[in-house]
Amino acid sequence: MMTDTDIMYKALLRRDTEFTGIFFVGVKTTGIFCKPTCTAKKPKKENVEFFNSVKEALDNGYRPCKICKPLSDSSIVPHKIRRLLKKLESNGYKKISDHEIRKEGIDPVSVRKWFVKKHGLTFQAFQRMMRINIAFKKIREGSKVIDAAYDSGYESLSGFNEAYRKILKTSPTKSCSKLIINIKRISTPLGTMFIAGTEKEICLVEFTDRRMLESEFIDLSKRMNAEIIYGENKIINKAEKQLTEYFNGRRKKFTVPLLTPGTEFRKRVWKELIKIPYAKTISYKQQATNIGKPEAVRAVASANGHNRIAIIIPCHRVVGENGHLTGYGGGVWRKKWLIELEQKNK
Repeated sequence: MMTDTDIMYKALLRRDTEFTGIFFVGVKTTGIFCKPTCTAKKPKKENVEFFNSVKEALDNGYRPCKICKPLSDSSIVPHKIRRLLKKLESNGYKKISDHEIRKEGIDPVSVRKWFVKKHGLTFQAFQRMMRINIAFKKIREGSKVIDAAYDSGYESLSGFNEAYRKILKTSPTKSCSKLIINIKRISTPLGTMFIAGTEKEICLVEFTDRRMLESEFIDLSKRMNAEIIYGENKIINKAEKQLTEYFNGRRKKFTVPLLTPGTEFRKRVWKELIKIPYAKTISYKQQATNIGKPEAVRAVASANGHNRIAIIIPCHRVVGENGHLTGYGGGVWRKKWLIELEQKNK
């Protein structure tokens, strides 16, 4: 039986796009790490080790490859996965079985692994969440529960109610008054990120490998008395578009509306962050002075650390008084990358 290492090494030799974003390979003899599709000469098996993320490769001392540039597009969606997602986009109620996936010439196992890696759940579970999310919106718009149930592919009302309660933690009839925060996982040059928002405002933009991210979701849910479920809406798609433009060097200011529940002090700190111009940096001491609290440098730094909306609320533009890069939840290496991006495109 082949081990995971055997499978990944064979995928590396084939330059298999199905494994793009699933793993990264570190080459011990050169000290670089690559995507599985890299066109460089393939190393011997004993000279490689595999990592689940860009961060893991960097933490182990590897440099990004200049040929495949794993930092620039490390999390693109493989073509075959895009085909499946396009089917769901055209008909969110559609159920795509493993049999149908095989008919498309795609291995269901690779699809399952990709979704577990990128979304933390299987493709089938992802589809269920999408169908329930659409059904929820239909009910909120006035559709009858029974119509939403059968339209979303359920053969019984009881089965629909059970799935609905499992995901939304409430019954279909009670959910009309419940606030829903949709969450979408996106690809960026610095790795995958979550965008979360209501139908009107963005309330979270975070790197998926950030520590304590689960606690952030729990806190956000409690503060807003809301359920967080996979899905997307117009405001999330707008934020994704603007973030893509930012990473491409074509956007210097964000216009999406934001929702930032927190203490009054933290709100003042976050509001001050938004005032920092593109490609400029200030110190924590200067930021504290700007809000009229020059003695509260540590409290300001702590508030910056609790900012849930990375990049759009640019806490990466705050540095130590000596100019050193410190204190960034996504990792100092990302802070450096973002500052250099803005300097290059100012």
